[in-house]
Amino acid sequence: MMPNMRLTDAAVRFGGTLVNPDCVFSMVSIDSRTTNEGDLFIAVSGDKFDAHKFIPSIANKISGAIVSTLDSSLGIPQWVVKDTTQALGDLARLRRDRFAGQVIAVTGSSGKTSVKEMIAAILRESVNVHATRGNLNNHIGVPLTLLDMDDQCDLAVIEMGASAAGEISYLCSIAQPDIALINNIQRAHIAGFGNIEAIAEAKSEIYSGLNANGVAILNLDESYSKDWLALIAERQCLSFSVKDSRADVFAKDIKELGNGCYSFILCVGQTGETAAVDQLIELSTPGIHSVSNALAATACALTAGATVTQIMNGLAKVKPVSGRLEAKIMGDDVLVIDDTYNANLISSLAALDYLKSFSGNGRRIFVFGDMFELGPTSHEQHRKIGKKCTELELDGVFTLGQNTIHTDSMINNGINHKHFESHDELIHSLKGIVHSGDKILFKGSRGMAMEKVIKGVFAD
Repeated sequence: MMPNMRLTDAAVRFGGTLVNPDCVFSMVSIDSRTTNEGDLFIAVSGDKFDAHKFIPSIANKISGAIVSTLDSSLGIPQWVVKDTTQALGDLARLRRDRFAGQVIAVTGSSGKTSVKEMIAAILRESVNVHATRGNLNNHIGVPLTLLDMDDQCDLAVIEMGASAAGEISYLCSIAQPDIALINNIQRAHIAGFGNIEAIAEAKSEIYSGLNANGVAILNLDESYSKDWLALIAERQCLSFSVKDSRADVFAKDIKELGNGCYSFILCVGQTGETAAVDQLIELSTPGIHSVSNALAATACALTAGATVTQIMNGLAKVKPVSGRLEAKIMGDDVLVIDDTYNANLISSLAALDYLKSFSGNGRRIFVFGDMFELGPTSHEQHRKIGKKCTELELDGVFTLGQNTIHTDSMINNGINHKHFESHDELIHSLKGIVHSGDKILFKGSRGMAMEKVIKGVFAD
């Protein structure tokens, strides 16, 4: 738990009205169902819910509450503010101000969570690290992550997401990062931005949000890297690349290991007093994109003080995140590749390459649900997936949803393929098709809940 905080400290700094005596707390909660004894409850409300109505049921165990509407009958300390979500962010600012360790902020279109886990694994070789749990990366998740830091924490790794311009800037104003990374730019969640240029500009807010002496981690393989260099200006910068050997951190001799994972020689140029070094790295996370993720994590970790040995050992301990290219044997010796957590064009293409990389006998089958938030390019991007399936000469492609009909339209008739409009129809069909030795990739955007298909097909 975090060091004790006082509600009056927040009220004095950020305004509002403190009603009833002050309270001391070391944990916060926004969910009455999981609130523990002594927590400070924050009544975060939205268009479809109002957490204020749950306060009476937990008033006997919470230390106090942050509210926008005072309930004088409760008799507990209440900080009354205009916006409780804003107050959550303000409270996190106060916690950040009292944190002496480094903060690493990670954003990008894809791979944020994987890179975050890699950074944390590396730095845990030497220090106590607090990292974003899951993908709590928005205006609610980032403050909660900061408020969850305990007093033993030496360094924090914070994942930041955005669905519109200005969101990263807001999150940086709270987290005040010392090290900042844009992992990549892709056409993910483009509907909230309009075009990919707007995505790149929104993500670049993370560099503007760096502390005065902060370090920017730059992906030279991104076409927007030159624009970001101009934005970074006089700040310190450490670069990484899969393609450009001029980068401070780059990879050579990339080799597939036969299980969908890769090895490479990590090349680190001289940084400060650290001599240049080449080190063999063998990854346990699948997909060629994991090489770039590992380089990004390496650059962040080096900046935070990690050694190359710690980087090698830390990366070796990283395992696939659940639902992200997670390979497992299910049913009658069927290899299931669970990549159901989310989907965009680049991650889907990478997942298909991963499926194809598996050697040995057995059919290679792709089960694909709609990709969301792609704006006017949605049909085109879904068709590109279908073209890729044909190029790889997969044994079967089965699609689900409204948009993937465009994927199905691009499948060569030599490949067994069919489009479905319901989970039940797809599950029923797959049950009659799947047999021992098959290798099946399941993927789709979060809203498609493709994990239901896996469960339905392989239920006991």
